[in-house]
Amino acid sequence: MDLDQLHTFLEIVRLKSFSKAAQTCYRTQPAISAQVRQLEQELNTTLFERLGTKIALTAAGKIFAGYAEQILDLRRRAQDTINELERVPRGELVIAANEATCIYVLPVVFSEYKKKFPNVQLSVDRSYGSRVVDAVLDNLADFGITQLPIQEKKLQVAKIHSDEIILLLPGKHPLANKKYVVPTDVAGHPLLLPMSGTTRARLNVWLEPVEGEIQISMELDSTEMIKRFVMAGLGYSFLAASHCREEVASGKLSAVPLGPEPMYRKVALIYRRDKALSKAALAFIQVILEHAGNVGSALTPSKLPEAASIRAGG
Repeated sequence: MDLDQLHTFLEIVRLKSFSKAAQTCYRTQPAISAQVRQLEQELNTTLFERLGTKIALTAAGKIFAGYAEQILDLRRRAQDTINELERVPRGELVIAANEATCIYVLPVVFSEYKKKFPNVQLSVDRSYGSRVVDAVLDNLADFGITQLPIQEKKLQVAKIHSDEIILLLPGKHPLANKKYVVPTDVAGHPLLLPMSGTTRARLNVWLEPVEGEIQISMELDSTEMIKRFVMAGLGYSFLAASHCREEVASGKLSAVPLGPEPMYRKVALIYRRDKALSKAALAFIQVILEHAGNVGSALTPSKLPEAASIRAGG
């Protein structure tokens, strides 16, 4: 049983004639009759009674006609809904991202996106590091936002912004007057370090010259915990500058660039290369490329006092 057979059957019912249905279906009458025989064989019943030159539906035919109309109506509604997606995208997009991205990047992006596509539901899968990549690879998320580099060849990678890693200190700290800090400036002081990830790996390299003098007080996996603990005087830490711009501006925290060369983190949008992208998904890519790079961009080293460097968020 296929949709074409149902259409033919209903045309016969509507016109009460095999020959007239053959004309509207652009088929020969024998072809029309063959389609009806195939339906009757599949249903194991007779659908039409032949009364001389006239036809009429059997009891089974009347029941089947009702269901055939529903099936074709569902088919039309499905097609209309799909066509509507091109005009007014709807559905759901799942974005995998870490805590900081959820707080500092996605609100702006989601706000802009919802203005354009209010019928698309946006959901966040809060993940960390490699789990963001895995979520996209396993089709648990449509998009991921994570740090570069990404080595997985199955993924399309689009850089959305960069951010500077800074030394985070309690407010009005003496080191805040320095142009930048080097590893010896933090040697012997308690440090609150990220628990894992790309930034932690790069900080380990930066700290190698004073490795024997490093005092790791805590390892934390939360941006908000790091800021609170630094405010409480529990140690120095390192963060993406845009993640603490409000606290720095209010004087609760101080931020100093790392030296002698600054350290930047690059953040990218990732998605599967082989995945067909809906209009809603393509629009999300466009919106995040347009707006994610602007997060915190108004605050740069040259515009901040006390060498506090705040760059594009991540």
